[in-house]
Amino acid sequence: MQLFDVYPLYDVTPVSAKGIVVTDDKGQEYLDFYGGHAVISIGHSHPHYVKRIKDQLDKIGFYSNAVQNPIQEELAQKLGKLSDCENYNLFLCNSGAEANENALKMASFITGNSRIVAFKNSFHGRTSAAVAATDNASINAPINKQQQVTFLALDDSDGLEMELNKGDVCAVIIEAIQGVGGLDEPSTTFYQNIASLCKEHKVVLIADEVQSGYGRSGKFFGFQHHNIEPDIISIAKGMGNGFPVGGILLHEDIKASHGLLGTTFGGNHLACAASLAVPEVIEDENLIENAAKLGVYFNRKAKEIPQVKRVKGRGLMLGPEFDFEVGSLRKKMIYDYHLFTGGAKDKYVLRILPALNITEKDIDTFFEALKAALH
Repeated sequence: MQLFDVYPLYDVTPVSAKGIVVTDDKGQEYLDFYGGHAVISIGHSHPHYVKRIKDQLDKIGFYSNAVQNPIQEELAQKLGKLSDCENYNLFLCNSGAEANENALKMASFITGNSRIVAFKNSFHGRTSAAVAATDNASINAPINKQQQVTFLALDDSDGLEMELNKGDVCAVIIEAIQGVGGLDEPSTTFYQNIASLCKEHKVVLIADEVQSGYGRSGKFFGFQHHNIEPDIISIAKGMGNGFPVGGILLHEDIKASHGLLGTTFGGNHLACAASLAVPEVIEDENLIENAAKLGVYFNRKAKEIPQVKRVKGRGLMLGPEFDFEVGSLRKKMIYDYHLFTGGAKDKYVLRILPALNITEKDIDTFFEALKAALH
């Protein structure tokens, strides 16, 4: 048997990693400015993270959600306090797609409606409703297209009001900063219009923080830059620093009967141990403040590169936009200068998603490599 061929792979085989340095099977070191799709939030093999998981594994690695699991409560309390979202309740699952799937299911349950409003260039996952709300026809199978989804342009307040006036929308789902789409961000005015209109029409507002959450934008959640309060917040990626975990935060006003949501592996002991280590390190090392500060520093350094038109995004969720398509540049950065970056649907944008504990020196090294690759 062979692996099903779904990924276009670079010819690099990582075998170990520490901090933001990844080492391949030939001993070559790479600087990781991508974090495996924004997953590595506190650096590879952080000692506190490793100890948390090992200590938990020595006790119990897994049991189902049919029994008490106090570590889930500990995680909920820690997350609520650090994120300033103590008026939410946590449901744990396994991935960002599953988080958004459950968020959309809850919205439909609450409202009795089935239509979703999403936004152009969005990405919310690859499960049924999540992929239907993703603006990418190439990954949307016919069975997914049975979902009722309307896509609007970012900042189209008039279009949003028109759709909500129809009375059949269950949810508006939006990324604080569009990751896969190319690091575009709605304006504060639009965010506040969404919140107001959703409240007026009793539509559930879902903030997809799968990529922008956990301090990456310079606040714990990206929507917090805009002074709104979503009904549901979806989380994953940086939540577990590489351990598969996801969840939704549901506003305390939202109720559901037992059994409406469920999962076999979600919230297992090892996942919770990993997910507790992350906010502990974020808090102890002031990583949210570091992300905000280094985002400013990155922008300043980018102004030295004539080919960079602008830098989209915030904090350490950044998208330098070039005056040419960046596919070849990404390959050159990997093979010639040993530095990982990410691509986006917008072919002119590099996605920069390093661990939140990088330094100014790391950013200097990135720009030295970038300057060399551009000449």
